[in-house]
Amino acid sequence: MFDSTSLLVAALAGQALAAPRTLNWKRQSTQQPLLTDINVISQYWGQISPYHDNAETYFGVDDVGLPNGCQIEQVHSLQRHAQRFPTGYFDDGLNDENFAAKMGEGFLTGVGAATEFQSGIAFWNRYGRTLYNATVGQVQYNASYQNGTTRPKPVLRTTGQSRIEDSQISWALGFFGPSFYETPQPSLSSFGNGSLFNVVIIPEGGTENNTLASYDSCFEDNLQGGDLGDLDLLDQYVPLYIGAATARMNANAPAGFKFNNNDTYAMQSICAYENGYIGMSDFCNLFTEQEWQGFEQTLDIEYYYDYSFGNPTGRSQGVGYQQELLARLTNQYITSSNSSVNSSLTNNPADFPLGQPFYADFSHDDIIVSVLTSMSIDYFREHPNLQQYPPDPNRHFVLSNMTPFGARLITEVIGCAAPSPTAVHSHRTQYYPTQYGYNPANATHKFIRMRLNNGILPLDTIRTGECLGRTDGMCALSSFLTSQYEAEKLANYQFACFANYTITAPTNGNDYDGTVTNTTAGIVVSPGEITAAFFAS
Repeated sequence: MFDSTSLLVAALAGQALAAPRTLNWKRQSTQQPLLTDINVISQYWGQISPYHDNAETYFGVDDVGLPNGCQIEQVHSLQRHAQRFPTGYFDDGLNDENFAAKMGEGFLTGVGAATEFQSGIAFWNRYGRTLYNATVGQVQYNASYQNGTTRPKPVLRTTGQSRIEDSQISWALGFFGPSFYETPQPSLSSFGNGSLFNVVIIPEGGTENNTLASYDSCFEDNLQGGDLGDLDLLDQYVPLYIGAATARMNANAPAGFKFNNNDTYAMQSICAYENGYIGMSDFCNLFTEQEWQGFEQTLDIEYYYDYSFGNPTGRSQGVGYQQELLARLTNQYITSSNSSVNSSLTNNPADFPLGQPFYADFSHDDIIVSVLTSMSIDYFREHPNLQQYPPDPNRHFVLSNMTPFGARLITEVIGCAAPSPTAVHSHRTQYYPTQYGYNPANATHKFIRMRLNNGILPLDTIRTGECLGRTDGMCALSSFLTSQYEAEKLANYQFACFANYTITAPTNGNDYDGTVTNTTAGIVVSPGEITAAFFAS
């Protein structure tokens, strides 16, 4: 377990190591030279990596073009906040808490605001232009149709947490574009007066239902379940890779400084955070590439066993958003809840409008991981190896490509003229809706395609097999819905979140398939079974 003094030791030692003296770091490294290219280093920071697009083929989908006679008709975005200061969580804030206290714990940084602003612009360029049939040269959303009548206002959703709401604001500035109108508008009045869009702010931090912060209402996640990855399994992996780095620190440290593994690990974390708001950290140049790979693996382990298939509540933390997505896809309100859905916010058109061209929900990295789990996309089921160092570079569960700062999980609804359109291998840029033969009047066949940070997800790996048969990641809407109605059953939400059970061997790296029942191996259910009332609102 990493203690809160590690940062202080690391910071003081960093000052000492930066003092004028001759250091022979590369001679101390017997396996690899130290890695000094920050563009490479930053690829190994897991969920605290800066945003980057994945290649469209990254997740194994070969054909990435939109078929002839098809067009994207609706888009759903689940968006993670961007760069923040460290939080009070174990892997960054507790180990780095002195630094976090000085800088402002958990808040969005200026770099993070810029990331979200750029994300909003990118969303307009990729989707907004075709969804709203933009005119030539139109670079942002227009609240009026071309005939001058007013469009229905989009509704964005965010939690009430500062960094999430600030991410929504920054994204909206990019998408709606009031700071780069053709006629400058210094007051940003059209943005501030609510004339462009509405916002639903869902409280976070109590026990209320909130699909964008679903751990609040899942009590078992807040007890023992939420700590499987960090308290137990991460601790096992760190000593496998960091010993040589700690030895180098001590060999070059001045008299009176003694590093332990916790301190060295803290220096890797500090490097990532400092790079996110003040530029290159002195700590970033002190590790080999394999040691950065080991650092990333610790974060993959943490999230797999806290929020994904390795945690009994993994599916339950994602099923709420999954249900909201299905409701939007089928144009239905949710009037009662058996999960983290707050049905008082999903039973009316003001808070949960149906038929919008796009939806944008602002949330956390772990929610994206849990949604992928609840949807049974088995591409991500392969667990991180707890003993392998260096880790397998071809593994599937890699946070830096799944949930970097500013991550986005996109669901595209595609209309096609043909029931089985021919896949197109290469990327196609869409400039206007009717490009490549699309006609909304005859596009009666609907498909789903999903992207994670631009990479097209292999929906043919959804467990129940309804989406098999295509090479372009597209799945017929009816088949997708069938697969997801089956997948959501596996969460077993009420038991997973409220039953009184004990995980008997939390350090064995068990794959719980993201769920739990009273017959799950490694689980002991106590008398009384349910620990708290189930909140259905």
